Amino acid sequence: MSSNIEGQAKPKFAFAEGEVLLIDKPLTWTSFDVVGKLRNSIKPLKVKVGHAGTLDPLATGLLIVCTGKMTKQIDGFQAEDKEYTGTITLGATTASYDLETEIDQTFDISNISEEDIIRVAAGFVGVQDQYPPAHSAIKIGGERVYEKARRGEEVELKARKVEIMEFEVLKIELPIIHFRIKCSKGTYIRSIAHDFGRALNNGGHLSSLRRTKSGDFNVKDAWDLTELINQVRELKSQSI
Repeated sequence: MSSNIEGQAKPKFAFAEGEVLLIDKPLTWTSFDVVGKLRNSIKPLKVKVGHAGTLDPLATGLLIVCTGKMTKQIDGFQAEDKEYTGTITLGATTASYDLETEIDQTFDISNISEEDIIRVAAGFVGVQDQYPPAHSAIKIGGERVYEKARRGEEVELKARKVEIMEFEVLKIELPIIHFRIKCSKGTYIRSIAHDFGRALNNGGHLSSLRRTKSGDFNVKDAWDLTELINQVRELKSQSI
C-alpha cells in the first residue's frame, strides 16, 4: 500500500503488480477524474486502475484507488464501514440534497432548539431503510439516475438497508450543524441531511462533506493528488 506518511522514505510503486493508493480527493473532482489522472500519469504502462467507493464531486477526502492485481480487492474495500465529517444546513432544501442544485424551498428555523437537533441525531442511529437521492449515480435501465433527474424525469427509487453506527453532533451554529457519522457501505449522507431536516419538520441539505475513514484506512495517511502525480512522474524514468 502506498500512502503519504510524513517522514516516510520516498515510495517505489509497483503499479502492475498491484498498489493500494490512499488519495485525498480534491473538491469538484469526480472519483473517475482521479482514476483517469492517475492512469494517464503512468502511461505508457497499461494497467487496470479503479477506485473503491465513489465520492461526489462536492465531497473531499479519502478515496482508495487500486492498480494492477489489487483491483481484485476493490469489492472488499467497498464493503468496509465509512466515516464522514461535514455540515448540514437547515432551513432550505435542494433537489440534489446538496449544493449541486439550487435551493428550491426555504423554512423558518426559529423554533428549532439544540435539544431538538441532538434528539433527532440520536434517532438516526441503527439499521434503517434509506432512499437514495434522485441525483445519484445509481443506474436504472443502463442510465445514471442523475441524468434522468437533470432532464426533469421522475424516477422511482427503491429503499435500501443501511446502518448508522454513530451520529455525533460536533457543533451547532444554526442554520449549520457540524457532524461526524460512521455508517455502512452504500449510505448516502445527502439523504441523511435531507431526512434530518424533515425529521425536524423543516428542511435540510448537505453543505459540505469529507470522508475521513474507510475500514482501517484514514485520510490522514492519504496523498495529496498533485504530490502523488509529481512523485509518479519523478520516478517514471525508473521501472514502475
